[in-house]
Amino acid sequence: MSKGRRMPGGMPGGNMNNMMKQVQKMQQQMAEVQKELEVKEVDATAGGGAVTAVVNGKKELIRIQISPEVVDPEDVDMLQDLIVAAVTEASKKAEEMMEREMSKVTGGLNLPGMF
Repeated sequence: MSKGRRMPGGMPGGNMNNMMKQVQKMQQQMAEVQKELEVKEVDATAGGGAVTAVVNGKKELIRIQISPEVVDPEDVDMLQDLIVAAVTEASKKAEEMMEREMSKVTGGLNLPGMF
């Protein structure tokens, strides 16, 4: 004879409570990871290091570093392209870092919209 009241769908009440506790624990861990990610930074360069973009774990652009020798008033388009490339790559690295850290909490579960 099983212990605990059966819930609709045949699930014992105790199992549902345990599952809810696990979900709450996972949510708490995810919130802690998100807080840690706010202070972590990743960077990416373009143009052989001429432009560096630094992004935090929330995918916010923190700073841009531009080597003075790449600033050519005659070729602003190239500088703009380098900036876009560096920011795009840094954002991609931040996304990968976030996914890697969150998967430690979720155990690789695909939970769309959770972060």
